[in-house]
Amino acid sequence: MPLFTDQPTATFRSFDGTMIHYHRAGDGAPVIMVHGSGGGLHSWQPVAEQLPDRFDLWLPARRGYAPSGPGHAPKYFADEVRDLGVIIEMIGRPAHLVGMSYGATVALHAAASGLAVRSLALWEPPLYAAGTELAPVLSRFELLTANGEHNRAQRLLAEKVARVPAAMLDLSESPGAASDTPDDSDGWTRDLESMVGDTSYLDRWSSVTTPTLLMRGSDTWQPMPETIERLAAVMPGAHVETLPGQMHFAPSTVPADVARILADFLC
Repeated sequence: MPLFTDQPTATFRSFDGTMIHYHRAGDGAPVIMVHGSGGGLHSWQPVAEQLPDRFDLWLPARRGYAPSGPGHAPKYFADEVRDLGVIIEMIGRPAHLVGMSYGATVALHAAASGLAVRSLALWEPPLYAAGTELAPVLSRFELLTANGEHNRAQRLLAEKVARVPAAMLDLSESPGAASDTPDDSDGWTRDLESMVGDTSYLDRWSSVTTPTLLMRGSDTWQPMPETIERLAAVMPGAHVETLPGQMHFAPSTVPADVARILADFLC
């Protein structure tokens, strides 16, 4: 039986009163799985369902993503680090952090802050997407979503934040597509605020000596592969695992493969 089928969420009140919802299952070494932008409680579920039952799995919905509360604005990475700190306090001992995309950047910040982090397993953190150069993207995204132009807003994110090649985006968009549908625009807005307030300077992560697994797909577009290799070079406790034939979305498309790699690393 799937671990999270029909399971109600648990909640806790974070440092500023924001209510954070999470799923929890399993028993053993504590593992907190942090989802990426546009995600939620469901994001890590396909992988978590296939992990051995020797792990105590925590899957929170980050602030800004329903059913968790929105939190204050602007949001900073430090806010989400403090959310993770509350979870670690609840656990009562050091935890493994597993992060996907933006969630991997959150996990890096958590380790750098001195939280009780046992290890890091990071799927393609977009560390190149940071700084004030993203401020116009945030403004444009807010304008598009306010006007209900959600498809254009998502295209903007793909081009300017994820840096998906235009040719790849054109192939994925069918002519005469259906009308725009709402997306997780509130969560994306908060995440963009954090990225605008951050920096893309990679050498700062050299202070993180936590054992770290960096995961990426062999077919993910630049600048992600270059970023992962540079990150591995500056982090003394890091090594890279590459999934052949996969791109940024591998935790959703091949969850069994990702779960296998995680199980080997976390045991």
